[in-house]
Amino acid sequence: MARIKMAYLGGGSSRAAGTMASLIWHGKEFDGSEICLIDIDAERLEIVHRIAEKMARNAGVDVTITATTDRRAGLTDVDAVLSSFRPGGFEGRALDERIPIKHGVIGQETQGPGGLFMSLRSVAVLKSVVDDLNAVAPTATIFNYTNPVNIVAQAVTQYSDTTLVSMCEGPIVFPGVILRAAGLDESRAQVTMAGVNHNCWSTEHLYDGQDIMPLLKQAWAERKDDPALDANSKRALHLAVTMGSIPSDYFNYYYFREEILREQQGAAQTRSEIIVNDMPMYWSHYREQADAAKPELDPARSRGGIHELELAIDVMSAHYNDTGAILPVNLPNKDEALPGFDADTVVEVWCKVDRDGYHILPQKPLPLTVRAITQQLADYQRLAAKAGWLGNRADGIRAMVANPLVDNLRVAEQLYDELAAAHAAYLPARLLQ
Repeated sequence: MARIKMAYLGGGSSRAAGTMASLIWHGKEFDGSEICLIDIDAERLEIVHRIAEKMARNAGVDVTITATTDRRAGLTDVDAVLSSFRPGGFEGRALDERIPIKHGVIGQETQGPGGLFMSLRSVAVLKSVVDDLNAVAPTATIFNYTNPVNIVAQAVTQYSDTTLVSMCEGPIVFPGVILRAAGLDESRAQVTMAGVNHNCWSTEHLYDGQDIMPLLKQAWAERKDDPALDANSKRALHLAVTMGSIPSDYFNYYYFREEILREQQGAAQTRSEIIVNDMPMYWSHYREQADAAKPELDPARSRGGIHELELAIDVMSAHYNDTGAILPVNLPNKDEALPGFDADTVVEVWCKVDRDGYHILPQKPLPLTVRAITQQLADYQRLAAKAGWLGNRADGIRAMVANPLVDNLRVAEQLYDELAAAHAAYLPARLLQ
C-alpha cells in the first residue's frame, strides 16, 4: 500500500474532523503514511488533531498524524497536499452571498460574483502555497477541494508548473437529483457528465440501457404541478427535459435566475448565515469528541457529515496505489479530449487514475443545446483565473461581466468594488487598483 507524506491545508476547518474520519477509514490504503494537519486557527487545529489521533489509534491504523500552524514547515518534503480551506471563513461567504443580492444579482458560493470573489481569495492563497512547494517539496501534487475548484485548478495549472487536480462529487450526485425527481431507480441508470465544475451536462444518459429522456418527459408531464416536488428538483427536471441533457442543478441559477433571485431577496438568511449560526454546535461536538477516549462523530452535529472529501481520498489512493479506478476529476483538457474546449481549459471529466496520472476517457461532445452557456462559463473561468493569479481590478471586472449572472458592465463595476472593499484583507493589493 502507498506510503506517503501528505499535508492537509484546512486541517482545522469544520469539515476536517469528518475528512480525517474518512482518511482513517481508508487507512490501510496508506499504511505507514504521515499526515500533517495545517491551519491558521491553532485552537481548532488542536481539536481536530486530538480527534484524528484517537480515531487512528482506536482503528489500529498505521498512520502518523501531526499538526502545525507553520505552513511551509508542514509542507516540507510532502508527496501530496490535500487542499480544502475557505479564506475569510463563512463570514466571507456570507458577504459573497449577501452583497450581490443588494445589486439584483444572485448571491452564491461558487457561481456569479460570489464565486468570483471566493476564487480571488482562494487563488491568492494557493499561489503562495505553490511558492512554498517550489521551495520545500517541488514534486508534490495538490489534490484540491478548495472552491471554486475549477478556477483554482485553472489558475495553478495554467500559470505554474505545480501538478494539481481538483475533485468534486458533482458528476456522481447530480444525476440523482433528476432521477429522484422523476421517481426512477438510480441503480438502473448510467449517466456520464462532462463540462466545467458545477456546470456539467450529460453526454450519455441511459436507463436499463435505453435513452432515459422519454421517461423524464413522461415524469415531467406527471409531476410538473406536484406540490410535493421541491422547487430545485422541479426546475432541474424541467431543464433536463427541455435541453435533452441531464444538468448540474447549479444551472438552475442561470435558467431560472429571476425567480431564484426573488426567493433570495425574500429570505431572512442566506445559506452561509445559517451555517454561521450552527458553527458553535459543530465545535461544541468536536470538543466533546476530542476529550472522549473513543471519538464518534454524530452526523447531525458534524459539518458535512462524518465522511468528508472521500472522492479526493479515492483519487489519491488510485494514484499512489496504481489501481486504475474510474473517477471524475477536474484537469486540463489534454489533447482536447472534450470536444469544443481548448487543451489548457480545465474540464470536469471521468478519468482512469493510476500511478502514471489521470487519463481522460473518450468523450462525446456536449449537446448543441447546452454548449454555448458551458463554453461561456469556461471562458469566464479562464478570465477569473487570470485575475486571481496576476490580474488587477480591470481584469477582475472583465471576469465579472463575462459571467452570465451579471452581463451588465455598470452592475459588474459596482459589485466588484463593493466586494473588493469587503474582502480587502484577503486580496492582493493589485486587485484593489
